[in-house]
Amino acid sequence: MKFGVVVIPGCYCDHDCYYAIESVIRKPVEFIWHQETSVKGFDAIILPGGFAYGDYLRTGALAKFSPVMGAIRDFAQKGGLVFGICNGFQILTEAGLLPGALMRNIGTKYVCKFLHLRTETVDTPFTNLLTKGRLLYIPIGHGEGNYYADADTLKRIEDNNQVVFRYVDAGGHATPEANPNGSLHNIAGIVNEGRNVLGMMPHPDRSSESILGSADGKLIFESMVNALVGSSR
Repeated sequence: MKFGVVVIPGCYCDHDCYYAIESVIRKPVEFIWHQETSVKGFDAIILPGGFAYGDYLRTGALAKFSPVMGAIRDFAQKGGLVFGICNGFQILTEAGLLPGALMRNIGTKYVCKFLHLRTETVDTPFTNLLTKGRLLYIPIGHGEGNYYADADTLKRIEDNNQVVFRYVDAGGHATPEANPNGSLHNIAGIVNEGRNVLGMMPHPDRSSESILGSADGKLIFESMVNALVGSSR
């Protein structure tokens, strides 16, 4: 079992993800340079947060043309696990691996704080160790995390149970006040129809140990390990 963390100029959370995999859940992990054209030998790929290529044009718009993205697209189409965090989520929507788009936050301010997420489905490789309705305490740090999709797409992902996490208050209620960026339906994370590609704006890599304020993010990485172990049996 081996994880790969993609390194794109401007992304600075690659080392956070690497640390969470290597030192927290203690699994093999390697960096993957953005100019690579193959991800052979990897079982799961992580696209970390940051500002890929300075977020010029718009978030993720240039990164989708990185050579490695072609290999990641093929990897995902074959069922490989792909996890995009924050800027990684934005890249996945730009690359067409996830539906919808991430727009400027309502209020146009960068928001950086811990908040609560509600687990909407455990029927994914990323949430199989959670329970439906489980609250997670995980931080965000973004200026363009406002999830948007047209009405038909939004209905489809809701009907297909593709919404994985929603922003909620401490009581688990998806209120407007609990929504930090204006995302439709308080959406914080979604999966593709194949359920092997996850994108989320909050940072589990920044909440993998209690000393950071929460270790809830560790459960997402451990769920990936559990899914990979199960698929190899």
